[in-house]
Amino acid sequence: MTNFKTVTAGVLLIGDELLSGRTQDTNLAEIAKFLAPLGVQVGEARILADNAETIRDSVRAFSDAFDYVFTTGGIGPTHDDITADCIAAAFDLGISEREDALDMLRQRYAEEELNAPRRRMARIPDGASLIDNPVSQAPGFQTRNVFTLAGVPQIMRGMLADITHRIEGGAKVYQITISTSNIGEGDAAEGLAEVERQNPGVSIGSYPWFNDDLRGINFVARGRDKAQLERVRLQLEALVKSLL
Repeated sequence: MTNFKTVTAGVLLIGDELLSGRTQDTNLAEIAKFLAPLGVQVGEARILADNAETIRDSVRAFSDAFDYVFTTGGIGPTHDDITADCIAAAFDLGISEREDALDMLRQRYAEEELNAPRRRMARIPDGASLIDNPVSQAPGFQTRNVFTLAGVPQIMRGMLADITHRIEGGAKVYQITISTSNIGEGDAAEGLAEVERQNPGVSIGSYPWFNDDLRGINFVARGRDKAQLERVRLQLEALVKSLL
């Protein structure tokens, strides 16, 4: 039996450096690509400043709105790494240094190197389960349906490996792309709307591209039914042929 259950995720990207433009986010794309084969669709993403109330309220709202929530950033050793405290506050939980989190840090640091700032990375909300970090050892953690990950892309990617088994996915979303040149969006708009109207459950977008004197469009269709998408492919190819 085909699984058409929709499972959604929200993503909260935390850090002043993202809003200032100093750091360009790549984590959203990584998370979306990771979730797609698991049958989880990203429904919304926000970039948040390092503000405790904003993070707390956003975590609470996203936890209610989505099946899963991913946060990135703010779990390092410095004073502005406040995400763990905000997660605890969002769920009215206590937070404390955990021995199992310290044991993970001991894989990287000698005991005498575990100063107060580094030990901050072992402060975990009560009841949360740890997420392994094979890159720098400082753990992430899962609190209810919220996965709290590092902001550094390489570290964040490494943490995803310990999340797959925690996800109960739904319907996978498949995608097809038809690329054509010498057609403008205005030429295709009416025909594209008609193809989408004839295919409920399929979303179709048009994305123009330009290359020197050449122009064109990528038509992208997304849906849960492979057979239906193949029919859409034929319709889009016929539309393109009629416009050339």
